Amino acid sequence: MIIINILHIGIDDTDSPDGMCTTYLASQIINKFEENGINLVDYPRLIRLNPFARFKTRGNGGVSFRIPKDDNVDLAKKIVLEEVEKLSMFDCDNTNPGVIFYDGEITEEMENYAFRAIYKFITIEEAEKLAKSVGCEIHKFKKGRGIIGSVAAISLPLKDYTFELLTYRASENYGTKRQIDYDSVYKMDKETFPDTFENIDYSEEYIAIEPKTPCPVLYGIRSNNVESLKIAKDIVQVSEPIADWCIFKTNQHTDMHIQKVSNISSMEQFGCYEIIGEVKNKPKIIDGGHMFFYISDDSGEIECGAYEPTKNFRKLISHLRPGDIIKVFGGIGEQNTFNIEKFQVVKLNDTEYKNPICECGKRMTSAGKNKGFKCKKCGNKIQSDKKVPIKVTRFLKNAQFYETPVSARRHLSKPICRMYLD
Repeated sequence: MIIINILHIGIDDTDSPDGMCTTYLASQIINKFEENGINLVDYPRLIRLNPFARFKTRGNGGVSFRIPKDDNVDLAKKIVLEEVEKLSMFDCDNTNPGVIFYDGEITEEMENYAFRAIYKFITIEEAEKLAKSVGCEIHKFKKGRGIIGSVAAISLPLKDYTFELLTYRASENYGTKRQIDYDSVYKMDKETFPDTFENIDYSEEYIAIEPKTPCPVLYGIRSNNVESLKIAKDIVQVSEPIADWCIFKTNQHTDMHIQKVSNISSMEQFGCYEIIGEVKNKPKIIDGGHMFFYISDDSGEIECGAYEPTKNFRKLISHLRPGDIIKVFGGIGEQNTFNIEKFQVVKLNDTEYKNPICECGKRMTSAGKNKGFKCKKCGNKIQSDKKVPIKVTRFLKNAQFYETPVSARRHLSKPICRMYLD
């Protein structure tokens, strides 16, 4: 059955660092829809926006869903607005919900806007202008910044997508330690990976399905398909009630935020990119554990950073050497540093230049500027001051990808286990 008349509903910016979750609000709306015979078209959507945006919610994600217009549209709108009013964290200064209702075709202009919301920084004014121009019904709460993500959430085309199953806690358990059987999470990962992924960071013994905030989410499992999510849910054991659960279709782990550019000078602050450059200097670590180095091309150079939370990823970065050609994926933050999410070796510099070896077997030393080399052992001298190229074995491998650990990975970053999917 092809449904032509669709009402698109977008919601964003209802949570705060201290609680709530827009996906939980969406699940409560969906429950109310079901109680009133209002059916969804496809899965609800969770759309992550630019991770480097200056103003963003905790996970910087909006939700959207679609219902047939032949359902009770007025009742559906009433339910949505009442639940947003009831559950949003209005006490937080930075919580500014926005709701969008739209019953037209998703236009190319709307799709382009959605990609800009993922690639760049969008203002409330720009979002509202676009929404009004296409005929959206707009509801702003407080400053209404949430309309930025709401319009994007209904407009974004999903050619590559993943699914996330989210379970929710009973309200009396908010803020307490989650009662998840970690052994069952390891079992789940063993039996469902790579269909499910990002479950555990083995290097840090970090259970990644468990949030670290006082939000309503008990755990979240990510997968390439719905069937594996349902199997995974049956394996994971918990010692507290699961008040509700919902599966979202999402752009998480697709690298949708990454723009391919041909030169460094074309990149902009707060944008997310894939760029090839030559390593200029040996990476250096500073106080605090952050590691930095520069890459360059014919158009310019940019500082790249691997920060302390990326843990052992910094050890991989430390193996880079001047002359290596790499492709980096990531975004440019507040300090105009390129934050690396992963990199691929394009071509390693496997040649080092050293002083020549004397006939006696001892490596020679410089005899002075433009005076060649001398041997401290036997006194032999040579006039040439050219060093000798030597092939060296590198730890890194050509063409291989290297990524941050699960514990430090951004929502949108595509893990290596998804890099070669058809």
